[in-house]
Amino acid sequence: MDFGKLENIENVDFTLPFTHKFTTETLAGTALSPNKEVYVGPPIWANKEWVGKIYPSNAKDKDFLYHYTRQFNTIELNVTHYQIPSDDTIDRWRETAPEGFRYCPKWPQIISHDAQLLNVMLPSDEFVRAVLGLGDRLGTTFLQLGPSFDTSKFSNLEFFLKTLPKDFPIAVEFRHPSWFTDGYALQQTLDLLHELGVGTVMSDVAGRRDVLHMSLTTPTLVLRFVGNELHRTDYTRTDEWLLRIKAWFEQGLHKVYIFIHTEDNTFSPELAKYWIEGFNTKMGLSLQPPEIRPQVIQGELF
Repeated sequence: MDFGKLENIENVDFTLPFTHKFTTETLAGTALSPNKEVYVGPPIWANKEWVGKIYPSNAKDKDFLYHYTRQFNTIELNVTHYQIPSDDTIDRWRETAPEGFRYCPKWPQIISHDAQLLNVMLPSDEFVRAVLGLGDRLGTTFLQLGPSFDTSKFSNLEFFLKTLPKDFPIAVEFRHPSWFTDGYALQQTLDLLHELGVGTVMSDVAGRRDVLHMSLTTPTLVLRFVGNELHRTDYTRTDEWLLRIKAWFEQGLHKVYIFIHTEDNTFSPELAKYWIEGFNTKMGLSLQPPEIRPQVIQGELF
């Protein structure tokens, strides 16, 4: 994920912003849940760098998805941003993943970026029908608005969201700065999302601290966490997030999706493991962390 990445992060203030008042109000109006649903995973499964590390050393490309779904319980499904999957593909994804796994498909760019949500009834219906075929393997979908989609296009968003089937799982990611500088527009947008049962997406990335808006409109957190190749701040940021999420669970949060990004996602498994072990330690959960095998360095056996 290149969005918001910086070459030098030494002067970045990674302190989490205060919880937005809308989050407090949203969680206060939600009944406490006895179960904490937590899903953590990287944004891809096709990574050859993971062969011998989290995949078997003899793993073939066609088997990567199978091995991924035995190591993590969710994925930020970016492949759907570029093409609406066929029924055969959906069937394969559903049948490959074990019980408890959740796919989180990204809305196609032809809808979100190219058309900017206008006159997209046909591809939207096609996408909705396709991903609903995942059945209980479907988590949430996320709609990433394009970089030029500003607050002047609020009506586009409103009309689009109101055409979706009732209770269809979706969260919206805002990127244009106007959503975070125009307080009236933000309040209007949060009200709309809450009314429709639509969630928000937060991104924690070095170069765009404004997109870490800390506003929940449903009792579900969707967080894209962008690490910096296991820099020490990756761990301190995670620790702070775990404390915040624990507090939100105590206030009414029900479900969490954490998508772990690093450069080329080479080190995403290590960072995801740290997150998962943190949930287990700090919240008494029993999530299964990925099994990361020690890497043999060429020549170390001689």
